[in-house]
Amino acid sequence: MPIVTLEDCDDILNSGRPLAGLDLGTKTIGIAVSDRSFAFANPRPVLKRKKFTEDAVRLKAMLDAEDVSAIVLGLPLNMDGSAGPRAQATRAFARSYGAIDERPIVLWDERLSTVAAERNLLEVDMSRRKRAERIDSAAAAVILQGALDRIEAIRARAQD
Repeated sequence: MPIVTLEDCDDILNSGRPLAGLDLGTKTIGIAVSDRSFAFANPRPVLKRKKFTEDAVRLKAMLDAEDVSAIVLGLPLNMDGSAGPRAQATRAFARSYGAIDERPIVLWDERLSTVAAERNLLEVDMSRRKRAERIDSAAAAVILQGALDRIEAIRARAQD
């Protein structure tokens, strides 16, 4: 499926099926899933990465089980907005995964999402060890929540 923008997803947003947010790391994939009203991003357990094909099969099975309609994939741009090697790897992952799974993929600027996730986990006084285990899914939730907030703004503007 192609890479799309949130604005191009009217049929998906009206389907009542949740969205997934992904934080793609070299060792793990952080995952979050929205509720059906697109109000809240809920972290899920991380997926420990192995080989692309195996990762893709496990990820697709998890997204199928959650009845996810589309994927919001964090795009790690540099602070100046340029795309470095990690952004290029993320785009390559999106293209390769899109050949396996028909769900649309929205690339979402994830600058500072891990910082925000770390701050959120510190606010709930989580230990360093538990933060390390949950940071990627927390970052996926921050990425997805940003997209959900954008959806809310698009809908509000459409009603004006």
